[in-house]
Amino acid sequence: MELLIAILVIVVIIILPCVKIVPQSKAYVIERLGSFLTIWHNGLHFKLPFIDRISNVVVLKEMVRDFDPQPVITKDNVTMQIDTVVYFQITDPKLYTYGVEYPISAIESLTATTLRNIIGELELDQTLTSRDIINSKMRSILDEATDPWGIKVNRVEVKNILPPRDIQDAMEKQMRAERERREKILQAEGEKKSSILIAEGEKESAILRAEADKEARIKRAEGEADALLKIKNAEAEGIRLLKEAKADEAVLQLKSYETLSKMADGHATKILVPANLQNIATFGTVLKETIGIEDKPKHPKIEKGPRE
Repeated sequence: MELLIAILVIVVIIILPCVKIVPQSKAYVIERLGSFLTIWHNGLHFKLPFIDRISNVVVLKEMVRDFDPQPVITKDNVTMQIDTVVYFQITDPKLYTYGVEYPISAIESLTATTLRNIIGELELDQTLTSRDIINSKMRSILDEATDPWGIKVNRVEVKNILPPRDIQDAMEKQMRAERERREKILQAEGEKKSSILIAEGEKESAILRAEADKEARIKRAEGEADALLKIKNAEAEGIRLLKEAKADEAVLQLKSYETLSKMADGHATKILVPANLQNIATFGTVLKETIGIEDKPKHPKIEKGPRE
């Protein structure tokens, strides 16, 4: 009985490690007597004791490796430090296991040499502004080089580019000068636009003032013309009424006297009387009664005009 228990214990100890459950996103590389046998994927598997062995456990998920900064020299002989990040995935566990020793170290070394070759063809300014080009070239070269290792490079990113300190100082001065130049340009453009707007405003204001003055003059002229027209119409109407009334010579003579009285206005010292007046005395009497002049020491001097 004890022997049977001992045999069962030995069998369990030997057989139990040969039963394996492979989890998702992993693969087991199995060898038999030192040679590649098969690849176990997720699920339950059993290997022969003392004959089969698990050579390698491969992770099939995408992996990320951030490599240390590498010194590189640009085309214009500027030394800088560049570190990269590589995103890759194992697609063939067999090639990954038997293709190259220490695959991660191999990828790091390949990344460094590829980066030096690409940067060596670019100048400093191109290196700082061409990250997308560098990333795409590196990804293409690394993906092709790692195919025999069962690795697919999905993406390569240049993480940091660190030029020498003196180059960084010169770049900062250049950027500061560029910002100051842009600021002056923007300020000058603002002042230019402001001057243009002020000039346009003054121009429009002058135009509006001229138009307003023009309209005012037109209105005044129209008003004066209307007033003059009304006066002339009134005079014409008066003459027409006189004609219709068949005014005799005496009425017309009286109108002449009224006109003379308005001309004298009490300040005139000399009055010209037409020569066709028949009676000077009668004219003086009528003139007195018309303009209300009393006898004074000095009478206006009356001159008789030339006879027509």
